Amino acid sequence: MKLLFANIRIGNRNIPFPVLLWFLLAIFAAVAEISRGAGDINNFLIFRNVFWHTFNRENLYLPYPELYFDTNHYGPVFSVLIAPFALMPIAIGCFLWCMLNAWILYYAISKLPLTRQQQLGILLITAVEMMTSIHNVQFNPMLAGWIILSYVLTQKKQYLWATFFIAAGMYVKLYGIIGLAFFWFCDNKPRFVLYFIGWVIVLFCLPMLISSPEFIIQSYKDWYQSLVEKNASNVDLTAGSGMQDISLAGMIRRIFGLKHMPGLPILIPAAILYLLPFLRISQFREIGFRLSYLALALIGVVIFSSSAESPTYVIAVAGAAIWYVIQDDLTFKPWVFILILLFILTIFSPTDIVPRYIREHFVVKYSLKALPCFIVWCVLIVQLLKKDFRIRTKAL
Repeated sequence: MKLLFANIRIGNRNIPFPVLLWFLLAIFAAVAEISRGAGDINNFLIFRNVFWHTFNRENLYLPYPELYFDTNHYGPVFSVLIAPFALMPIAIGCFLWCMLNAWILYYAISKLPLTRQQQLGILLITAVEMMTSIHNVQFNPMLAGWIILSYVLTQKKQYLWATFFIAAGMYVKLYGIIGLAFFWFCDNKPRFVLYFIGWVIVLFCLPMLISSPEFIIQSYKDWYQSLVEKNASNVDLTAGSGMQDISLAGMIRRIFGLKHMPGLPILIPAAILYLLPFLRISQFREIGFRLSYLALALIGVVIFSSSAESPTYVIAVAGAAIWYVIQDDLTFKPWVFILILLFILTIFSPTDIVPRYIREHFVVKYSLKALPCFIVWCVLIVQLLKKDFRIRTKAL
């Protein structure tokens, strides 16, 4: 165990092994995809053209087969975020985009109110899942970082920037709205609300600077329609490739053959369970309670989403990692078993470590990537409802 946290001397600097591993995996994934050609960085081609389509006032959600396959599903605000990378040569822009994603999640984890060893433990657990997302040139590591930063900044009473990351995440991929749950942990709730409303207005208008008000307003309408169509498509695909709807509902649909089972019978009880911990007002100020709720939010926003894909799970795995490192006894056998299950079914399942037959005929076919995260989510619910967090957790 100590070897995993050892410092590696590079030049005049000692770099912890988890940090070195984190960025080496990110660099490897980015270079591997870029070296294979445009077909393997298709997501980045979609992303960079969100800027150009916004600039040229072309529909953001139509297919453009001459430029890329699939379609864009991110909000108009994404055009501003991706702009610097869209203006660069494709290979350079793609590489820097991948590195920014890896760095923001690393930075967010390093700001969590945990010991350095606990932070390094989160990096170790999340590193391969981060690499999977980078292999797909995704935005998800950055979004996970934004959600964590919205929590950290709320704890630091820096509500202006906390609400910025919540609103920005919401406008890019909706998932970021989960950060509003941290409202209950802030001391000045009116200021939190006013800042959030302010950012909602500012960010709504921001893409108009590179386009026009009429185009952006229409784009928000188009975005809504694209999300409705994508949700329907995700559910229909559950009996097919299995690469979409890797969620609790998707897992149930596939295992029991309930192809058209609606999501509400799962989402409504989940929403109620999300709210119940807030009845424990006496626990609100306990850091263990707050970190547990952060972990719950990171996991739940993925496992209850029909849009969840394998690369999305960097968000959920970061939540599961936070849960594990704050446990009182890391050697407790049930926790170790869940961690092993997380590595096998969630983290390693997209890689060659898991045999292809098992991956295709079990993990993908039945959306089992969601199972360990759902187990952690259930454990968190029980802990948030029953545990006395006034007893401090031990360091890793």
